[in-house]
Amino acid sequence: MIILGLNYYFHDSTACIVKDGELIVAIEEERLNRDKHTQAFPQMAIDRCLKIAGISYDDIDHIAVSIKPTTHWFKKLIYILKRPKSFLPFFGHHVVNAYAKQRRFWLWYKNHWKENQDSPKVHFIEHHLTHVAGSFFISPYKEAALLGIDGSGEWATTWMGYGKDNSIERFQESFFPNSFGSFYETVTQFCGFKPNYDEGKTMGLAPMGDSNVFKSEVEKILKVDRKGKVNVDLSYFNFQYLVKNTYSNKFIEVFGKPRDGNGPFEDRHKNAAAAFQKVLEDRVLEICNILYEKTKADYLVISGGVSLNSVMNGRIVRESKFKDVYVMPAAGDNGTAIGAAYYLYNGILNKKRNFVHNNAYIGTSYNNDEIEKTIKGAKLKANYEENICEKAATLLAEGKIIGWFQGPMEIGPRALGSRSILANPAYPNMKDKINAEVKFREAYRPFAPSALVEKYKDFFDLEVEAPFMLKVCDVLKEKQSVIPAVTHVDGSARLQTVNQELHPRYHQLISEFEKKTGVPVVLNTSFNIQGEPVVESPQHALRCFYSTGLDALCIGNWVLEK
Repeated sequence: MIILGLNYYFHDSTACIVKDGELIVAIEEERLNRDKHTQAFPQMAIDRCLKIAGISYDDIDHIAVSIKPTTHWFKKLIYILKRPKSFLPFFGHHVVNAYAKQRRFWLWYKNHWKENQDSPKVHFIEHHLTHVAGSFFISPYKEAALLGIDGSGEWATTWMGYGKDNSIERFQESFFPNSFGSFYETVTQFCGFKPNYDEGKTMGLAPMGDSNVFKSEVEKILKVDRKGKVNVDLSYFNFQYLVKNTYSNKFIEVFGKPRDGNGPFEDRHKNAAAAFQKVLEDRVLEICNILYEKTKADYLVISGGVSLNSVMNGRIVRESKFKDVYVMPAAGDNGTAIGAAYYLYNGILNKKRNFVHNNAYIGTSYNNDEIEKTIKGAKLKANYEENICEKAATLLAEGKIIGWFQGPMEIGPRALGSRSILANPAYPNMKDKINAEVKFREAYRPFAPSALVEKYKDFFDLEVEAPFMLKVCDVLKEKQSVIPAVTHVDGSARLQTVNQELHPRYHQLISEFEKKTGVPVVLNTSFNIQGEPVVESPQHALRCFYSTGLDALCIGNWVLEK
């Protein structure tokens, strides 16, 4: 049985192929069309997935789509009747846009399967089920508490439940405009960033501020009741009217003037980011405690755009009663293509669970011959290195910043050692150097460490593994001066633990680096510049290499140096 999973309705369009319960390939459309967080129909991703899987359109048995447009229409109608000011933007987004999205899908479908043909069955699946239930079915847990948090799906914003084997039970949902995601998007815009796009920047800014300055005020804005239902004081916001500026005049009266996108960060912006981050964490922890008391489950599966807040995830690991948390590598809308396929396979078709998504490296890969052809086609010179890991480790030990392009591409927003920029974490000025000369982004932005899974506890205060770089922890105090380039201002780090089985070449590189420096940790950031998707092909890697301050590029077994 072959299932094509699709996400195309909101953003981060993605396609995947699941064959007999095994995830064969998953690719985000942005990596191919070069439009970050693209909303385009994932035609290029579909074609690439089919090619990698070695199948044709005629081989597809089912299509699972991560949206069910008819869900909660009565709730939406009541909402608009109470808020006529929202009618025109609501009509544009939920009617005109929805019609265009559906029409695009069915035109694509009819172009590939004729009416008299044995065509695949199409399944439109509730967005939050594709998020959290789909994540549960590919988690390592047979039983878990389930939590989905994002801006909104069809209309729901938070989903609480319980999973056991192939069964899913829904406890509670919150609905728009009572949304953790919209709450956080607003402070993102207030800080001069792009909402529903730059929330990671807000999370990184928060440690620069004092959460206590605005905390008591923000605590009034966002509350959770005894059953886990979310309540937002809408007098501070305009997002409920689906307009461009998400904050109200009252918000500005309390928190001050918003930051212009190119302006300096004032204390009020940093303090607001800190308070919104802290209150978000506190409220989600309240929900986690409610879920634990109701389920007594050992583990939690969390999904949705808000689950990419790795600082929040770190607190859940440390402070909740759950033993560990599973957050899939593409926990935002990109991962709903995978979630839709597995909710269909396990939840609807009731097939036995036989797959654990513990490997993020499920995209395209290029062999040395393909890479050499690209290099020669560009009339460039490169050296072939039999031991590419030892060569790369030498460059890093010398203080060089390298592009690292190896094996199958990762899925999700975090570079995990296949499409990464790497550096020596021991250099105190390395963070500023990469931000200014390579990434071309804000100077405060932190970088993540990748550490050998066998050695990470020597440097980091984390009791569980973090293979997808989605759990923030503290750097041990005695090690902060050893790896200053990956230690944020509050002493934290967004850690990736590197497993030899999952990525042998990346593991070997860090091992070689440890031999030379005594440090089993490298600085790792995504192989791209600000505003662009992560590189996908050798052509993308070469262009990024020659347009930035990178010192060397290790691509397959080929090395280019400036």
